[in-house]
Amino acid sequence: MPPTNAPLSDRLATAKPYALSLFRIVVGLLFACHGAAALFGILGGAGGSGDTVAAGTWPGWYAAAIQFVGGILVLLGIGSRTAALISSGSMAYAYFSTHAPEGLWPLLNGGEAAAMFCWAFLLLVFTGPGPLALDRVLARSRQEAPTTAQQREPSAIG
Repeated sequence: MPPTNAPLSDRLATAKPYALSLFRIVVGLLFACHGAAALFGILGGAGGSGDTVAAGTWPGWYAAAIQFVGGILVLLGIGSRTAALISSGSMAYAYFSTHAPEGLWPLLNGGEAAAMFCWAFLLLVFTGPGPLALDRVLARSRQEAPTTAQQREPSAIG
């Protein structure tokens, strides 16, 4: 940790990995909420109607499933790069198939959320999940846990 009289940029640099983790957690939570709304009719339901998307309908149900599962995986930091890549592609598809035909600019076609999620997930593909990810915790516990063969080996003395 830099001293308190260190430049602000040095102090911010130490928090950067944790800010990245917080960014990932918030983006994953918001994305999962979109999927949960459409799949389960909670939080206002699909499109604010209170309803759910009919199971198996293209593309709505599949988009909601990607949003819910991808959002949960990104939120927890489990396979987050892969989940973020699929989620980013899903949002790119949503933008160009649903919003762009109404006009190119997101502000005019209602596609701000799709564009922002697309780019936020693409950023996470390249940056990774940050230090507060379950993948890292699980990997660390696997490295620290002795294997069964190591537990059975007698110690060599002398």
